[in-house]
Amino acid sequence: MKMMPLALTLHAPQTVMVSSSPIYLLPTSSLHNRTSFRAFCSSVSPETIHSEASKAEYKPGNLDHFFLNSFRDKLVKEVGWDSEKPGYDGLIELAKALMMNSRSNYHTKDAAVFQSELFLLPVRILKSLFPPLLLELYKILIAPIDGGKVAAMMVARVTVFTCQWLMGTCKVNSVDLPDGTSCNSGVFVERCKYLEESKCVGICINTCKLPTQSFFKDYMGVPLLMEPNFSDYSCQFKFGVSPPLPEDDDTLKEPCLDVCPIANKRHEIQRNVDVMKCPKA
Repeated sequence: MKMMPLALTLHAPQTVMVSSSPIYLLPTSSLHNRTSFRAFCSSVSPETIHSEASKAEYKPGNLDHFFLNSFRDKLVKEVGWDSEKPGYDGLIELAKALMMNSRSNYHTKDAAVFQSELFLLPVRILKSLFPPLLLELYKILIAPIDGGKVAAMMVARVTVFTCQWLMGTCKVNSVDLPDGTSCNSGVFVERCKYLEESKCVGICINTCKLPTQSFFKDYMGVPLLMEPNFSDYSCQFKFGVSPPLPEDDDTLKEPCLDVCPIANKRHEIQRNVDVMKCPKA
């Protein structure tokens, strides 16, 4: 009787513990279709390896480059200066320069004036990206439909379609609304590129979260709550949900990140000033 060969298929790395460091055995194919193993040592857990391997990195297309260039051109006009760095790196440098300059002006202007100027600049940029009558018509005709749910779901989908160049991979998800119902009017950003690259709580809050929330509410009639997570750089958009009062918003109480380049830079040039926190609202 002839014995048939047994084929063994392995779908995941096999782990052997040696002392405190695991050894991962990865299957490789031999010339005779048998299973051999390649071993390597690592202090990284299998869960981390799986997470890194499964993380989908967004690859921008031609439309994304158009959005990036348009947004950057508007920012340059407002700031009055452009970075020599190309593409996204230049955009981040502009945002950092904006925060540094704004912080310098903070000492020569009233605090309320400083916050107002920093807050309104991104709002003006967002507004300038839309045709003049589109925002007003949307607020009048679309926003009131079905208690605002239709408008909230629409802007969630448009956000995913048009803003991944800025934030990275994101998707529409369901969020709870104030009336007790759920609606697919959320956008979950897996790992915000803008926050990860800037590494600055102040940039996130002052040039993204607060202006964006205000823009959608004031110019499109859609309430928005943004909940950035400064530990894993994710962010949850909740269209149709109003943000809390500033004194009740825990995000505004977040300390500066340890890796914040703006705080570190100010610490170098202004050692006699308290610079351990980013200029936040």
